[in-house]
Amino acid sequence: MKKLLVPVDGSECSLRAVRHLVGKGSGAALPGTVEIHLVNVQPGLPGDITRFVSREQVAGYHRDESEKELAEAKQLLDTAGARYEAHAEVGPLAETIVRLCERLGCDEIVMGARGRTALAEFLMGSTVTRVLHLAHVPVLLVK
Repeated sequence: MKKLLVPVDGSECSLRAVRHLVGKGSGAALPGTVEIHLVNVQPGLPGDITRFVSREQVAGYHRDESEKELAEAKQLLDTAGARYEAHAEVGPLAETIVRLCERLGCDEIVMGARGRTALAEFLMGSTVTRVLHLAHVPVLLVK
């Protein structure tokens, strides 16, 4: 069974990657052919914010944001009858995606070709480009 890692940030482009999987597997076929791992990576907060709020509050914030950004992708997979596991991570985006891919033993990364906004991509550097450079498995970009 093929293992796929699907990074999701709630953007339309990342959801197109999920729709691509659902369309490719025609719903019911997905559970028997692939193991899907959805991941949402929250960037760490700047500075030592725990001087002002507790670690539990920061963790709760990251958890809540991940749930919001994963919700529609989970709904698409649920509707298709696909089995999946959702992961919420915190850290540098591309590096965290690639580390999780390696830790889970995924065979491929399927991701949207663009992130949430062009401005964010410009300011933070292209997550997609970093994943392409760091990954040791094929990366399928869905436009």
